[in-house]
Amino acid sequence: MAAAYRAIESEKQKPLFFDPLADNLAGNRGRVIIASLPPKAMMGGWTVLIRTCVIDKLILHAIAQGVDTIINLGAGLDTRPYRMTLPETLRWFEADFPHIFDWKNIRLADEVPNCQLKRIALDLTDTNARLKFLDEVGVSSKKILVLTEAVTPYLSEDVVAAIGLELRSRSVIKYWIVDYFSPSAYEYRRRSGMSQAMKHSPFLFEPKDYFGFFADCGWVPKEIKFFGEEAEHLGRPAPFPWLARLITAMLSLVMSPEKRKAAKQYAGFVLFEPRSEHGK
Repeated sequence: MAAAYRAIESEKQKPLFFDPLADNLAGNRGRVIIASLPPKAMMGGWTVLIRTCVIDKLILHAIAQGVDTIINLGAGLDTRPYRMTLPETLRWFEADFPHIFDWKNIRLADEVPNCQLKRIALDLTDTNARLKFLDEVGVSSKKILVLTEAVTPYLSEDVVAAIGLELRSRSVIKYWIVDYFSPSAYEYRRRSGMSQAMKHSPFLFEPKDYFGFFADCGWVPKEIKFFGEEAEHLGRPAPFPWLARLITAMLSLVMSPEKRKAAKQYAGFVLFEPRSEHGK
């Protein structure tokens, strides 16, 4: 589904980004999934586009800060090693289920990545396999960024906490990019029909105190990119129906500055760093 949304965006006259491999990876199945979603779930496609831009920017900034290795946990059909301008010396590790990589290896057999790419078949809920993977990558790296794009929402709080503690215990891991959702975002997901449409892939991670949860794992936010705010910068507002846009515009006239700000910060991505390095 995410690859299909990237493919559709890439076909536009002025796309936010260009992903030439997305359509090949998504196949017809990706577009069928999109067509099966309820109309109120249109926000899902928009967030895929905004998050793609957000994470691209965070990755480039991290590389500029000396990151030499990227670990993409739950990589799915991501194509960043191919479509982004990256240092040839950058090491990029993708981890995901074997069948994901079977499909990906076939579809991308003739493509050449722009960095040193390696795929590792891994079930993220397998603690021993996860620890072994992190140890093997960490021993040969100097500065690591870990990416979990659209991954943590589908894991239990126990698994996310375990991953957080494991990442924090390795001093070579300097950054961690994680999805952020406010309580109102989870509520919208349920009301929009998205939860029902994706009942076979339910959200499991809904901590009551998001930042407190990660602080307990040893991580604090270095940078936060909210979808609403980033969309304004990109000139790509949320695709609400015209009536909803009208109502929202009218309500914003009577909202306090704090509430208007909160409305733009309902979801996004957080670039975490180890708490001790943040000076706390």
